[in-house]
Amino acid sequence: MLLLKRAGSHGAGTWAPPGGHLNQGEDFEEGAIPEVREETGVTVTEPRFLAVTNDVFADEGKHYVTIWLEAQLASGDAHIDAPEKMPDLGWFDWNDLPQPRFLALEHYLAGRSYPLHPHDQVGA
Repeated sequence: MLLLKRAGSHGAGTWAPPGGHLNQGEDFEEGAIPEVREETGVTVTEPRFLAVTNDVFADEGKHYVTIWLEAQLASGDAHIDAPEKMPDLGWFDWNDLPQPRFLALEHYLAGRSYPLHPHDQVGA
């Protein structure tokens, strides 16, 4: 799993997958491809919906609904384009994810998602 260390926003200092906001009228899958490329330099294909988590960042006064997708790596080497937003990144095994983790990732890993989708089934 490709994870980024967050900085300069909610969840700073935690590890999270690439993400972003959807543009007006954009499909989940359609939006995932450019977001991953913009944040990491890698191109993904075949994004597939997995689940949704409800993520309330009480300290920051933010409330997000996170849409979880998985995709296939098509090309590119992951790199950092914006160190002020993402000072580190890396590929990690599902059984050895770094700490601390972004709230939405913690919710997903704990099965606090709709539909329920335990992390050990990702890619199954």
